[in-house]
Amino acid sequence: MKLRVGLLGGGSWGTTVASLVSRNAPIKLWARDAETVDDINSNHRNSKYLPDSVLPRELKATGDLGEAVADADVLVMGIPSSNFRAVLEEAKQYLRPWVPVISLTKGLELSTGKRMTQVIEDVLPGHPVGVLTGPNLAREIMAGQAAASVISMEDEIIVKQLQQLFHSGLFRVYTNTDLLGCELGGVLKNIIAIAVGMGDGLGAGDNTRSALITRGLAEITRLGVAMGGRPETFAGLTGMGDMIATCTSPLSRNRHVGVELGKGRKIDEIIDDMLMVAEGVKSAPTVMALAKEHGVAMPIAEDVFEVTKGNRSAVQAYRGLIRASAGAESDAG
Repeated sequence: MKLRVGLLGGGSWGTTVASLVSRNAPIKLWARDAETVDDINSNHRNSKYLPDSVLPRELKATGDLGEAVADADVLVMGIPSSNFRAVLEEAKQYLRPWVPVISLTKGLELSTGKRMTQVIEDVLPGHPVGVLTGPNLAREIMAGQAAASVISMEDEIIVKQLQQLFHSGLFRVYTNTDLLGCELGGVLKNIIAIAVGMGDGLGAGDNTRSALITRGLAEITRLGVAMGGRPETFAGLTGMGDMIATCTSPLSRNRHVGVELGKGRKIDEIIDDMLMVAEGVKSAPTVMALAKEHGVAMPIAEDVFEVTKGNRSAVQAYRGLIRASAGAESDAG
């Protein structure tokens, strides 16, 4: 019997993952927006978030949370971090015991500093938890371009079963049992992408971009390992791979924020003009708190945090980065 999947969230990535899964299993996507639900069911499109893509006819959407959750053998969460807990609390009443819950969200909960899998464990104790994460830009995948991702859970048996659910055509899915490392890679690279975007917005060159990505990867690896992740995870798809895609693609929301900051725009007006969430802006205060808690130096992330708070301009942050004294490459900073 095929596993039945419920996916919560009708944004670009949630819709993309639902489209991929629909080739392998029956899936019902829940979206709060009635127009999105109707668009998916009637037109096989999500015009709001993926205007150029035709969705599989097998993909069905609903505005009824219970309908998406009650029969699900696997629940997938494509909800932004700011609403993640609230939607999960709402879904809890419909979810059967022991159903695995997979997060697609690359963010941290602002009020608690928790990763999304920790939020799942809070709300749904006893349910196996995991993440699907990697260098995955929704529009490229919907256009049929090859991509690789990682499904990560601590349980090696369950993760291998779920691998087949998400693996689809040119979308190759690997497994990894370092849940903390995989999840943190996806969260932390967003902040570095804002820094790279600021450099691009200021007219910096490829050398600068390369340096920021490389030193940024060193920063997120230090924090990730200090928190209990495995170093090799950050050199893989969920660390370096995701970092490269998010820092260099014009489709990246976090890079876009940085580019606009580099042009001198204020953070509030940039966010107001965006249809989708840039998780790096929301995560920055929590990341800095975690860095302080674990005694890890993150000068690039700190500069981004100061710029997003309005305490420093992108020009000032950039000058600070290039003036910083340099020691051995293996040193922090």
